[in-house]
Amino acid sequence: MRKVAMTMLVLILGLILAAGALAMVADKGLDEAIKAINDKKGTFVWKDTYVFMMDLDGKMLAHPMSPALIGQNVLDRKDKGEPGKLLFKEFVELAKGSGEGWSGYMWANPGDAAPRKKISFIYRVPGKDLLVGAGIWE
Repeated sequence: MRKVAMTMLVLILGLILAAGALAMVADKGLDEAIKAINDKKGTFVWKDTYVFMMDLDGKMLAHPMSPALIGQNVLDRKDKGEPGKLLFKEFVELAKGSGEGWSGYMWANPGDAAPRKKISFIYRVPGKDLLVGAGIWE
């Protein structure tokens, strides 16, 4: 029961972080939002939960834990647990379709090379061809 409560708390925190990123895009503009999200010690990172941002063409704009992804088109990146699954393409499809949703996949935790199951909430920035996401490891 405690694990479920902690998972829910972290999920809620992830959603709050993503909402903060959306508000920052609206209030301060895209460049400031990207700078803030990329700050590994900033307000959009909490323990191993963090916000990332990409455009709907598949270009990663902000990722505080994997800066090597920034500027890269990631649509062809495969899920480390399901080789045929294109996880970033799924994110874009969620954003373009319903505008939001959950996605489960395998991803390496910061500081740990072995991929683990992760679930992220993806949300399209209203009026923009952008999405933000935040997730947790199960």
